[in-house]
Amino acid sequence: MESYKKEFIEFMVDSQVLKFGEFTLKSGRKSPFFMNAGGYVTGTQLRKLGEYYAKAIHDNYGLDFDVLFGPAYKGIPLSVATTMAISELYGKDVRYCSNRKEEKDHGDTGILLGSKLKDGDKVVIIEDVTTSGKSIEETFPILKAQADVDIRGLIVSLNRMEKGQGDKSALCEIKEKYGFEANAIVTMEEVVEYLYNKPYRGTIYINDECKTAIDTYYETYGAK
Repeated sequence: MESYKKEFIEFMVDSQVLKFGEFTLKSGRKSPFFMNAGGYVTGTQLRKLGEYYAKAIHDNYGLDFDVLFGPAYKGIPLSVATTMAISELYGKDVRYCSNRKEEKDHGDTGILLGSKLKDGDKVVIIEDVTTSGKSIEETFPILKAQADVDIRGLIVSLNRMEKGQGDKSALCEIKEKYGFEANAIVTMEEVVEYLYNKPYRGTIYINDECKTAIDTYYETYGAK
């Protein structure tokens, strides 16, 4: 496992963004773990988060793209922080773009924040986590309605590795339906591998009981 992935797992735990216990997801599923990117609230956290995303984008898609698109609302700070990190780490200037929930009809008009989109733009979409893939159903037509863009891929922070709307993972379903790659900084499998029965800062976050709960969860919701 790459060192930045190990650091990112520790970063999620330190930021209390990744938690273990019993949580009810929007889908109604009872999950033994929960990831909430809304927990990144400081300048230091956002700077580090942008760096982890930038490294994962570089590893998965390279730097041959023009725009980083972050769907409203959580995608807005993600796209800003990551474009800054790409500039600092790799000396590559890409534009950031996000959508508004409501179209603006005065001043900076339209449905987009940041850069406008133009035909031929190569776009990478950035999100926090994708469980069912429903967010892409909303994002894809927004992008295509603005310009004839070339979507290079989607990057999320954590691949939950569970069923989307069918038996395959949401990231696999996105690739099959829309034709572009979908990747994550880390997978839940990598999280378990790194934290299982290994103390971090004096605490074991995934003990035998938690590991059993995760395994049981994946027996029902794990993607094929």
